[in-house]
Amino acid sequence: MDTTPIPSTKNQIRRLALSAMFMAVGIVLPFLTGQIQQIGNMLLPMHLPVFLCALICGWQYGGTVGLLTPLLRSAMFGMPVIFPSAVSMAAELAVYGLAAGFLYGMWKKQNVISVYTAMIPAMLLGRAVWGAVQLTLLSFSGSVFTFEMFLAGAFLNAVPGIILQLVLIPAVMSVLHHTGVLRFRNGQR
Repeated sequence: MDTTPIPSTKNQIRRLALSAMFMAVGIVLPFLTGQIQQIGNMLLPMHLPVFLCALICGWQYGGTVGLLTPLLRSAMFGMPVIFPSAVSMAAELAVYGLAAGFLYGMWKKQNVISVYTAMIPAMLLGRAVWGAVQLTLLSFSGSVFTFEMFLAGAFLNAVPGIILQLVLIPAVMSVLHHTGVLRFRNGQR
């Protein structure tokens, strides 16, 4: 039986408002890459707010923001292109949000190490899902998706963005903790 306390309405509204803010940031942040797809593919700007949402609001909110942000951005601005990019990115970011939020929430004691132990498996799982969705979608259109294309798209071309995520997100979480905006759990439930 689940003994997790039911969040108060105030807490639910706060998480919903934060999720909307993270989604808005995810829609706007790619404009910083100047709409140059190669830079966006390297820096992965939509990934940052999804991870932060998952860690701050929880897996349900992070997964939803991850799923909807690329699809809304595609519908609003045409970037990323809906097929196959936005659809595969929506699956990838949904997995990021679900996995990172779930793993982080499981830790009795939260700190920067628990942020990393939530993010890294979520990143690997999300990239695997991205590859599987790309393979499936491209096979329907008669296109080819090779293992080399997967490695390039999921890892090699994304190294700057991966580094940015692994540096910036734990730093933001640490700053939020040290300023008292959001406290890491100290091991007591």
